[in-house]
Amino acid sequence: MRIKSLCLLVLLALSPLTFAAAHAQQGTNAGTVPTFQHTIGSSSYTLVGRDPAQGGTTAIPTVLVPITLSFEAKKTAGKPFAMDAASDVPGILSSPIFTRFAFTPGEKTQYADALLRTTFPRQGGWHTLLDKPEVKPLKITIPIGFGYVLTSQKSGQSLAVVDVQFLQKELFKQLPRQDGKLVIAVTHNTTYYSDGDATECCSWGTHGVDSATGNSFVLSSYLHAAPSVVEDSDIQPLTQQLAEFINDPLHDPLLEGGYRSPGAPGNIVPAWMRLAHVPAGDQGRCGGTHIASSYFLLEPTNTNPKNNIPASKGFLAHTATTTYHLQNVALLQWYTGASQDLGSTFSFPDANTLTEAAQPCPARGHRGGDDEEPAAPLPAVAASGLTSAGNGHKLIGYWSGYGRAGTAFPLREVSPQWDIILVAFATPDKDAPEGTMKFQTPAGLDPTQFKADIAYLKSKGKKVMISLGGGGQHFTLADPNRVPNYVSSVTQIVSEYGFDGIDIDFESPSLSIDPGDTNFQHPTTPSIVNLISALHQLHDHFGPSFMISLVPEGTQIPSGYPSYGGQFGSYLAITYAIRDILSFIDVQDYNTPPLQGLDGEIYQPGTVNYHAAMTELLLHGFNVGGDPKHFFPPLPPSQVAVGFLTPDTTPTIVNQAMDYIITGKAPAGTTYKLRNPHGYPGMIGAMFWTIDDDRRNNYEYSNTVGPQLHNYPAAK
Repeated sequence: MRIKSLCLLVLLALSPLTFAAAHAQQGTNAGTVPTFQHTIGSSSYTLVGRDPAQGGTTAIPTVLVPITLSFEAKKTAGKPFAMDAASDVPGILSSPIFTRFAFTPGEKTQYADALLRTTFPRQGGWHTLLDKPEVKPLKITIPIGFGYVLTSQKSGQSLAVVDVQFLQKELFKQLPRQDGKLVIAVTHNTTYYSDGDATECCSWGTHGVDSATGNSFVLSSYLHAAPSVVEDSDIQPLTQQLAEFINDPLHDPLLEGGYRSPGAPGNIVPAWMRLAHVPAGDQGRCGGTHIASSYFLLEPTNTNPKNNIPASKGFLAHTATTTYHLQNVALLQWYTGASQDLGSTFSFPDANTLTEAAQPCPARGHRGGDDEEPAAPLPAVAASGLTSAGNGHKLIGYWSGYGRAGTAFPLREVSPQWDIILVAFATPDKDAPEGTMKFQTPAGLDPTQFKADIAYLKSKGKKVMISLGGGGQHFTLADPNRVPNYVSSVTQIVSEYGFDGIDIDFESPSLSIDPGDTNFQHPTTPSIVNLISALHQLHDHFGPSFMISLVPEGTQIPSGYPSYGGQFGSYLAITYAIRDILSFIDVQDYNTPPLQGLDGEIYQPGTVNYHAAMTELLLHGFNVGGDPKHFFPPLPPSQVAVGFLTPDTTPTIVNQAMDYIITGKAPAGTTYKLRNPHGYPGMIGAMFWTIDDDRRNNYEYSNTVGPQLHNYPAAK
């Protein structure tokens, strides 16, 4: 615990402008902190404070809310585990959020004020300051299904993973309207997921105007002695969300879809590109049209890919007793480009983090007045031919056929390295009775030829399956009356096209465990019970050669280890119930938050450690929800594969992970130790999303991982 003297809490003594006056002069939304509008060209942007041209100081009343989170999914001595931010309050009060710090030579001020003064450097006698806050502690219970706690067995340090929208709603159920005040709500060692979907992880919080109360707020976390998987420290998360609030105070985070919704409130900036220095899979993507990224409210300076706990190079603020880590953030002029009123510095506090304005996202091209895009270029290298086969190891991939007319490549051109081809997707038919699935070939592919291609692949010893569902598709069999429609429509699709079986890809929130359903061996949730019944009916109809595979997200299998309920562990009951007819299961190691292995340590996705630890949960078995009374038994290795995302990994990581899991030979730097030191030679192999992307990128995975799998000795 780092506690600093509160005597450092000194605000600049500069003719304060009361909130009432600022509110009247600036015409802000009633109840929110004072704001002003700044016009650049034909666009106007709302920021916190008063117009710099008016000078003077705006003092913003502040309420600091340390939250105690009580987790029903984790018990200590029979009581819910608590994460309490009360001890973090002294560190926050003594930090540059509330005290003066020399951001520029000869002048000391607070973080938010220095950010605004760097945005408008020509306005000398102008300040926006946070008053010394009222401190109002609150306690919020996190029910099963809305978050969980990971505690390192080695260090004893804990990290909470929580639904940010749920937490915001619960916060303002207890905190009434705070007219004109900024609420800074803080949790301890907590990261967040969005949209009620823990695969949309991780962020450091949210900010804006709470639509239920009208409160201006920042919700974030303080990091003290956090587990080693967390790269940021102390107030860095808070300063990230505070900076984004200063630059976009009217954002409504509870609007469905948040920044991704058309017409979302808040500042609209020109669409900007993610920076080129971020890791594989994230660079070259549009960050959005708002302050911070559209997905997790991350800064452009963030350097972690999608599912990692956000981290970026922090700015170190050295005080007399403590070193604080501050977030380097993009200034308004980074998004809009420099203008007469704005400075030429693009990032704060470190001006060297961003040295030029944002690159605009390229406009979607049009060809001949329609939305067609040119076909994907042919690979520059040839697909490797099979040199051996029949050893029990399989290369599994999704053929998506995504793209407009002319972009999909025929099934028969799939590389011979692929053993099992999963055609994506059959989707819910919204124009038919509920429960009905439909499938149509991608635009540009003739259905008759498509069926012939399936037959051709099968003649070469391949298995071709139809995947049902897919990301973004909501589907549920909660009503038993939907089951006959589901079974009959899937039967028709499989029979018409000659598929070898089905792949179940019902992602969150399509499958969610109901409250009170606590035993995966005897589920009571209707959507799960009815899906199990439907799968058995389909298998009985087609016979023992009919294949069924499951492709759960990380939240739907390995998340069942720290917590069972809601989306966490939602595939466990299905897997257990159909284990005698299951062909294989391949957990998506990319759609996942950080999780815990059997060794009690916390692992981030995208590493050999993570792939080994999460896969061994299924190969070894584990206590569901940490309860030894509910042990999920191990699956045969021949039913277990690892799921990879082609843009989100590298051939080297995949090669090392597969070699470690199958042979037990750990690559250098691996810290997770397999419970079976000799590995699992009978493990089926690796799955990839997608075959299409692998082909576009010169077979970078199938030409390396395929031969690796096919050349292992056959399992005994």
